[in-house]
Amino acid sequence: MPDTTRHLTLANGLQLTLRHAPRLKRAAAALRVHAGSHDAPARWPGLAHFLEHLFFLGNARYPLEDGLMRYVQGLGGQINASTRERTTDFFFEVPPAALAGGLERLCQMLVEPDLGIERQHREREVIHAEFIAWSRSPEAQQQFALLQRVSAHHPLSGFQAGNRYTLPIQDPAFQQALGQFHQTYYQGGQIILSLCGPQPLDELQALGTRFGGLFPSGKRAMAAPAPPLLEEPLGEPVALNGRWVLLFAHEGLPQPAEQALELLHACLSDNRAGGWLGHLREQGWLQSFKAESLYAHAGQLLWALYLQLSENAPPEQIQASLHGWLGFLRKADPQGLNELFARLQSTREQAASALQLARRDSMNLPFQGLDERGLQAFSALLHSLPASTHGQWQLPPAEPLFQPALIQHEKVPLPTGLAISTSLPASRRFAALYLRWHVSPTASRRLQPVLMDRLRPLIERAERASVQLGFTAIGNRWQLTCAGLQDAVVHTLDEALPLLEAAAMNPHALPCAPEPKLIPIRMLLKALPEIVQDMTQPVPAKAHLPGEVWQIARRYGLLVGFDKAAQSALGAALKILPGLPSSPASPKPFKGRTWQRIEAHGNEHALLLFCPVPAPSQAAGRLLAHLLQGPFYQRLRVELQLGYAVFSAFRQVEGVGGLLFGVQSPSASHGQILGHLLQLMAEALPLVPEARQALATQFEESAMDNAEVAEWAWQTYLATQTEDLDLTRRSILNTTQAQLDGLRHALLAAEHGWLCLANGPAPDERWH
Repeated sequence: MPDTTRHLTLANGLQLTLRHAPRLKRAAAALRVHAGSHDAPARWPGLAHFLEHLFFLGNARYPLEDGLMRYVQGLGGQINASTRERTTDFFFEVPPAALAGGLERLCQMLVEPDLGIERQHREREVIHAEFIAWSRSPEAQQQFALLQRVSAHHPLSGFQAGNRYTLPIQDPAFQQALGQFHQTYYQGGQIILSLCGPQPLDELQALGTRFGGLFPSGKRAMAAPAPPLLEEPLGEPVALNGRWVLLFAHEGLPQPAEQALELLHACLSDNRAGGWLGHLREQGWLQSFKAESLYAHAGQLLWALYLQLSENAPPEQIQASLHGWLGFLRKADPQGLNELFARLQSTREQAASALQLARRDSMNLPFQGLDERGLQAFSALLHSLPASTHGQWQLPPAEPLFQPALIQHEKVPLPTGLAISTSLPASRRFAALYLRWHVSPTASRRLQPVLMDRLRPLIERAERASVQLGFTAIGNRWQLTCAGLQDAVVHTLDEALPLLEAAAMNPHALPCAPEPKLIPIRMLLKALPEIVQDMTQPVPAKAHLPGEVWQIARRYGLLVGFDKAAQSALGAALKILPGLPSSPASPKPFKGRTWQRIEAHGNEHALLLFCPVPAPSQAAGRLLAHLLQGPFYQRLRVELQLGYAVFSAFRQVEGVGGLLFGVQSPSASHGQILGHLLQLMAEALPLVPEARQALATQFEESAMDNAEVAEWAWQTYLATQTEDLDLTRRSILNTTQAQLDGLRHALLAAEHGWLCLANGPAPDERWH
């Protein structure tokens, strides 16, 4: 059943967008305020971002412990906010029954924020820590360097993030400006509120009208015209962080220019034969590609192409071929391009979550093709770009991954060694396949880059089709994961397996593109699975001769969400599945305290503490993590202000379940971070029945995101445990205070082992 939408304007000027999507399990709200960092006084960079942070600290009606963030996190939902140049976005996703509670908290915190001086002082330090982490990241440095190429008179070239020195809280003029910004822009005329979920449109409208009506009335404030983006031509492409970057700037484009740019990016990112990316791949010049919109406002566009090129790639020929492809697109039938784009957008809409749909609606960028105005903007965009007649081009045919139906096969059985999960009904239309092979470490190191090189073009195509195709090497194990709409997953696997099989027979590849540098905490998270696997599942693997790696590798896998017809089609695709059927081994228990140092870019202290929980106690472990989440965030981020990256959760890693704590701090040492964690865990934690019920509800299949169900089934399979969501839910409901306290004391004493990852040495000898 297709989505239905409704648009209306409330009496206070607020624009309400509603989407009824019966297939969804969750509901979402996205609220966009048409004001951002460029609308704040230039005298105080970061004021708009600072205000965004202050909203989340609670107010008289909903204090922090009952505010939006705690409310959403307690329900296992998602929540975030973002301040851009001309907009500020607030968005969350929760079970449908909780949408009203979340929406009331969101609107109340924006209408009546508590701007007390004491909380401003605390939050400014968080902003400062965030600024330090941001300024040290390679991605931020790259973007800052790009933005320095625009006019010095345009606000894009200036500093907007905010820090301790640009937010003079003690200055009465600053306080007046903060209040004035809130009064001017947080009113109905500046706001678009989008609601999306399985609820009927009338129910969504009642919620939107009730809580959207809390904002004071107003009209859209007219922003002052921005100065031109450029004072002189951009010049030649630049090399940043090892990538070749082409920057494009436009002035005076008609609306809707952003939708037109999406169509152009779709044409540029198609890597099949006939187009520009396909040509670069055929020549062996391209390792990776990304198109990104950097700025869009009032007819101005700034966007970039990032290309990781091979050593022998000639930049002049690449740029000439791009101009030729753009010239070809100018002459192509725009309706034909738009039809292909509309099919792509339709696929994206079918696969999108409630949160993704609500956010797109709030940005006025729904997943659909262009209308007549959009095509006019597309034409204007193309004619403002350099073009030539260089090269021979043709539009690729219809994408096979978009085929709505599976090819009919005779019934083909699935290969042995594959388990079938019943956790996710096929009616959800989401499916996932996990395949894992055990190979020798030598083969893994030698062939993994080759396999990635062969799969990369298909991974990019699959992403366009909203299919997540991934290939990873975790120690001496290779894992292929494919998840998305059921039919598209089967079509993708039909192409992926022959590529993998052929790669081992001809093990030659282009050099891998260097991986982007990650902030320290992300480096630790990336390293965690392999270290857990090495500690809990050591598997000897004998060496393989060239060409036989696939034939004698031991393999197993799991299917989630496939109906009978899809299983038959999958059986046909998997007929060539290499390897010897096997099954996962039970993870061995942790022993003692282990400290693992991970080298990471950046000099902030980062630490992950993973505390495994044995299978019989995992319901209590999940409840303990659930109850700790709020106090952990309150103590370490709000009160102690250790840093911007602070989180805690129950995680399953390589089949091992446990509590995971993470902190990245510009000031606290590893020993201090660990001390704060242990001090918090040592404090008494009363069992709250309402929290226990809320957590148990999160393990109803109808409340879980489809991808979460699939990942839960896979991790349970790796743990060699019985797959039973009902049992998990009942175990949580039956957890007692004594069980909770007993587990907490056992974790403090490291009775089930500890694993600590950090970008520095252990603080004392207990870890050696």
